[in-house]
Amino acid sequence: MHAPPADTPALPPQQSATPARTDGRPAPAAPPDGRSAPPWWMWAAVSGLFLVYATLSLRTHERLLSHSFDLAIFEQAVRSYAEGHLPVSEVKGPGFPLLGDHFSPVLALLAPLYWIWPSARTLLLAQAALVAVSALPLMRWAHRALGTAAAVVLGLAYGLSWGLASGIGFDFHEWAFAVPLLACSLAALGQGRLRAAVLWALPLLLVKEDMGLTVAAIGLLAAWRAGKGGRRLGIAAAVAGVAWMVLAMLVVLPALNPSGSYFYADFLGGGDGGGGGAGGGLGQLLHKATIGLVTPETKVATLVMLLAPTLFLALRSPLVLVAVPTLLWRGVSDYASHWGTGFHYSLTLMPILFAAFTDALHRRGTTAAGLRRYLLGAAGVCLVLLPSHSLGQLLQPPFWKTDPRVAVAHHVLDRIPDGATVQASDYLVPHLVHRTSVSLFGWADSRPDPEWIVVDTRVVPELRWPLNALDESIALAGAKSRGYRTVAEESGFVLLGRTR
Repeated sequence: MHAPPADTPALPPQQSATPARTDGRPAPAAPPDGRSAPPWWMWAAVSGLFLVYATLSLRTHERLLSHSFDLAIFEQAVRSYAEGHLPVSEVKGPGFPLLGDHFSPVLALLAPLYWIWPSARTLLLAQAALVAVSALPLMRWAHRALGTAAAVVLGLAYGLSWGLASGIGFDFHEWAFAVPLLACSLAALGQGRLRAAVLWALPLLLVKEDMGLTVAAIGLLAAWRAGKGGRRLGIAAAVAGVAWMVLAMLVVLPALNPSGSYFYADFLGGGDGGGGGAGGGLGQLLHKATIGLVTPETKVATLVMLLAPTLFLALRSPLVLVAVPTLLWRGVSDYASHWGTGFHYSLTLMPILFAAFTDALHRRGTTAAGLRRYLLGAAGVCLVLLPSHSLGQLLQPPFWKTDPRVAVAHHVLDRIPDGATVQASDYLVPHLVHRTSVSLFGWADSRPDPEWIVVDTRVVPELRWPLNALDESIALAGAKSRGYRTVAEESGFVLLGRTR
């Protein structure tokens, strides 16, 4: 990553981030206190993004393409909070305490919504709303600093960016809460509202244990920009972020995890995630901290993809440094999925990079024609990348077609009574969480000898997990030999019930 230029001026405390124009253009008018209500068109843009996200998520779920890992796990967490106890997940293991897996108490905020509508759809809609509203603080900042057209283009380019699309397209994750917090914090930081930046950042500590270093980075930037006499708040936030992360990973999570350790530390220390290591001990550490950050080439490709929507101008803003902790832990991880552009791992990077992009455009003081070129370039990159990621599915006819087997699946699932213990195929698990105690069929840690087993035997090979077709058939035969009887078998869905 590039450090900020040596001549980048630090903003004094509470000073407006809007400098006088040097190119002859009039500066966009800003309200005196920066607190006026957003104009209608911003709310229209946010509403449009919400509808796009909600459509993608709900349609994916309706097509039986959502997963036990992670949607069902998070729904079991929210259901636990709604029932008045600490979160447990049967998918992770019998009575598995989720606060010992990841420390994400922020999920309790969804419990009231789950009382109203106990469904995985509640989580998907909440995520769509959280991510959509994150565009608002970035658009308001761009509106004040760069004008209306820039705010529209930046807001839509951000909202349709591949990193957000990949997160929305892959179930639900607690990071959805981090996205608007980061957007609010960085927009405030970019405008010199340092106290607001820190206060928006601190709740990130309740989202996930790995957000501690991100909070620390925001705190350090706030302290740097505050100048003499105003650094205490930023330094306190940085210390709090690091201290909480260390406490969570070394004390809290191991104390709550059945294994007595922080499970995900294995990804950073020579696990079997496919990293290919460089030996053990100091040699491996040095490899990971140097060459390992840019090899294999997937890591470099991901970095290019992250910066491309901002035309690499994000590197001109010190705000980009807030992305460094996330990029580092992904780079040193042994888990190959952390290196690429799939799943949800870039969700929290998008607000950081677009905040840095906005800041860079503002600092450059470019001409009106130059600003238009940058904005058109960013919009062009967004549109070029759109079809290759999750939102591109909305443009494909198969996405809108419903396989007749979906209705058959629900007919079979309806035969399972409420409150039963169940093992189910990966894609069926999320449709049972709200009314049964469900775990994953073929997963070694699933609750043994459930009352019911329901399996989709026609899943295509590339989507099969955790069992291939042969192992699945062997497991089903083994269940029948233990006394399970076939209750239903239709269109490849097999429902077994335990003989009483």
